[in-house]
Amino acid sequence: MRYILENDTLRVEIESFGAEIKSVKRKADGREYMWCGDPKYWGRTSPVLFPFVGAPKNKEYRYEGRTYPMGQHGFARDMEFALEAQEGKSIWFVLSSTEETYAKYPFRFRLHIGYTLDENEVSVHWKVDNTDEKPMYFSIGAHPAFLCPINGEQNKTGYRLRFGNLTDRLHHHGNTPDGMAVMTDEELELEDGEAVITPGFFDKCTYMVEGAQTGEVSILDRDGEAYVTVRFDAPLFALWSPEGKEAPFLCIEPWYGRCDAVDFEGSLAERPYENALAAGGSFDAEYAIVFA
Repeated sequence: MRYILENDTLRVEIESFGAEIKSVKRKADGREYMWCGDPKYWGRTSPVLFPFVGAPKNKEYRYEGRTYPMGQHGFARDMEFALEAQEGKSIWFVLSSTEETYAKYPFRFRLHIGYTLDENEVSVHWKVDNTDEKPMYFSIGAHPAFLCPINGEQNKTGYRLRFGNLTDRLHHHGNTPDGMAVMTDEELELEDGEAVITPGFFDKCTYMVEGAQTGEVSILDRDGEAYVTVRFDAPLFALWSPEGKEAPFLCIEPWYGRCDAVDFEGSLAERPYENALAAGGSFDAEYAIVFA
């Protein structure tokens, strides 16, 4: 079911399947900011990544001596969430574990996803409850896809990315074609904190950025105007657009977790950035998207 949040500035549409933002439009002129989900390039718009960010090595993981299969980015994005509450400019959805999820992910949980609209800003809230009697291990992340270009150009060449508090370079890792992290230290050169998007900019890899180098990333059009800014306090984030497709969107993705590295051989609890949540405990995080 599709739900609406709106004020005098923005109209936001959220689908209960996956609790996923499907559209954000500026009311003044109807400008759409979100990718439409055309499967020619990528059939999603803003999925939640839970209980895995990225994929475990060989699409399986080990927990307490057993091996479990798990696809990329977990399963929450492909499940129906229940409406938990809607009041004023906020809405909350909830997903609870089932026997089906327990068979492939042996933890009882509740995942709450909330959205709050304030003027030209959408805040996205996550709350994970461990309803099990044992510690729970999980990752969670965002994957919003923003139109780029946004002004009718044929491609995003000449658009720019601006990284708050950075000046001359951004350190990042890459990935293999099957999505495993390659833990080499690559550098994206910046000029006054900005990188120009060139042809093939996203063809080499997903840019996986660790080390809390910045908490703010903006997309700028060819005139240098920032039209989307993502603000976050996550330990890492990613930048992605489908390789080799000149897709008309790009993703800015705050992450609490990441895919396995090519040489990783550990258990679920040993995955880098894995979140450990005590029995009965809760995890809270959020990020914000500002639209111009």
